[in-house]
Amino acid sequence: MDIWRRIAEHRVETERLAWTGTFSEYINLVREKPYLAMTAHERVYDMIKSQGVRTDNGVKKYNFFESEIFGLDQSIEKLVEEYFHSAARRLEVRKRILLLMGPVSGGKSTIVTMLKRGLERFSRTEYGAVYAIKGCPMHEDPLHLIPQELRPELEKELGVKIEGSLSPYSQMLLKTEYGGRIEDVMVERVFISEENRVGIGTFSPSDPKSQDIADLTGSIDFSTITEFGSESDPRAYRFDGELNKANRGLMEFQEMLKCDEKFLWNLLSLTQEGNFKAGRFALISADELIVAHTNETEYKSFIANKKNEALQSRMIVMRIPYNLKVSEEEKIYTKLIGHSDMKHIHIAPHTLKASAIFSILTRLKESKKQGMDLVKKMRMYDGEIIEGYKDADVKEMQNEFTEEGMSGIDPRYVINRISTALIRQDVECINALDVLRALKDGLDQHSSITKDEKERYLTYISIARKEYDDLAKKEVQKAFVYSFEESAKTLFENYLDNIEAFCNWQKIRDPLTGEELDPDERLMRSIEEQIGISENAKKAFREEILIRISSYSRKAKKFDYNSHERLREAIEKKLFADLKDIVKITTSSKTPDESQLKRVNEVTKRLIDEHGYCPHCANELLRYVGSLLNR
Repeated sequence: MDIWRRIAEHRVETERLAWTGTFSEYINLVREKPYLAMTAHERVYDMIKSQGVRTDNGVKKYNFFESEIFGLDQSIEKLVEEYFHSAARRLEVRKRILLLMGPVSGGKSTIVTMLKRGLERFSRTEYGAVYAIKGCPMHEDPLHLIPQELRPELEKELGVKIEGSLSPYSQMLLKTEYGGRIEDVMVERVFISEENRVGIGTFSPSDPKSQDIADLTGSIDFSTITEFGSESDPRAYRFDGELNKANRGLMEFQEMLKCDEKFLWNLLSLTQEGNFKAGRFALISADELIVAHTNETEYKSFIANKKNEALQSRMIVMRIPYNLKVSEEEKIYTKLIGHSDMKHIHIAPHTLKASAIFSILTRLKESKKQGMDLVKKMRMYDGEIIEGYKDADVKEMQNEFTEEGMSGIDPRYVINRISTALIRQDVECINALDVLRALKDGLDQHSSITKDEKERYLTYISIARKEYDDLAKKEVQKAFVYSFEESAKTLFENYLDNIEAFCNWQKIRDPLTGEELDPDERLMRSIEEQIGISENAKKAFREEILIRISSYSRKAKKFDYNSHERLREAIEKKLFADLKDIVKITTSSKTPDESQLKRVNEVTKRLIDEHGYCPHCANELLRYVGSLLNR
């Protein structure tokens, strides 16, 4: 019965939020809360900001987008700050159409959908409340009732700015129902809703021969002309076009550049002057954010046509590329799978990561930086530390190709191939090999890729397979380490003791014999070599560790096993290397003895309990790693 309780609560809340009063009462509300007079652009920006903003590595991250948009932090920051923020401050960019341009399935439509759903929720909050002239089909701002000559005085008194003229329909209401007494005009609170066509309009292009401009601006109601006597009477006109209904909110143009020219020209006056022409009326004011989206090919074709220069100058183009981070790509696939009915099928660890590696490789451009290959670049983009390179190199590579991320394999293709693996008969679990195989088979059905691209993509699938092989071996070797954390921490402390003695030219006292010994160079080098520290670089690496320890100590923080990522990696690799032969024998034995069988069972249990495997994929992993180690 909980659902009925929630429905009842929602109904009560809607009734509580409802408000109806006269214009004079509304003016008192505005006097108390000047933010009620915010523009559509302000409303969108404040909605985004209200969810919280934080800074990570110099890039602003907006909580509003985090549940649906992954790996596009820089693009989102540019969108919010350069367009929404500037437009909210009434700068010239608010007189521009926002055009999201990028590859298919890159997140453009998702961003617009989030803005629409966000506005719907925000209009139900106190700060995001929207009030309109009651009975106006355009949900018009009540402040339009103030005559132009009286506005400067009232603006100063209320601390607001009033823009726009009273619509023909509201003029008629004021005259016929209220006798010109603006103080008596009824005002009501409205809730932005795409479903109810309040504050959100959506226009989709169709056949230019059959689509009417009335879809945008409304149309004459011929059945009422005889009653009202004239086509210029507002009561004989349907103010139900998408531009009418989007007033006070957001107007979405889907695939805008596919529209016939006559539809696009209507936007020139709306963007620059804040009004549009409809029927036999004067220009009608509209306060709305116009957002459109298109792909790069159509945009290039559009700007190549000289006839479109006027409209082009009224656009702010924001590139929305593909995500270029493996970890963020995994989140996209997890989200899409979560929307399906296949959640009961287990997906083995690293399956989505292997898929993401393939996707990201197809989107990256070969860097001209010496020694940098695509795999290193992919890892650095995902935040990994690569020997010999710094954070500045990442920024340099990001600026190397402006078109990076605008091409490659799209998430839809990958999720389609994952779906193919998921719906096989009698499958209880899928792993990385299943998905990589499905990705490979799907290339033959991908009609838009060339022969050269196919060869390149096959190479990337092979690279993704090698990356998965490394992950699989590490997973099994890690599971084979008995009390891994304790063993790692013991080796970690031993290493720290030795480098401290080395850097300070001291001896180490043997805890058993009490004998003073030289630092164990063999031990230190066996660890450092695991991450490629050369003989010449060992002293600098050891000193860097001590500096880090000193820094932690000054801040009263404990330097532990997880404090230095590269040292932790070296310790793990050292432990794994020592265990390789044991793993190889145990996993590949067709007739394991009792001790081997016990160890396999322990490892399988650890993979299930600690690493997210199911019994099926844990056994598959052990067999696969055994075959890898025996090659």
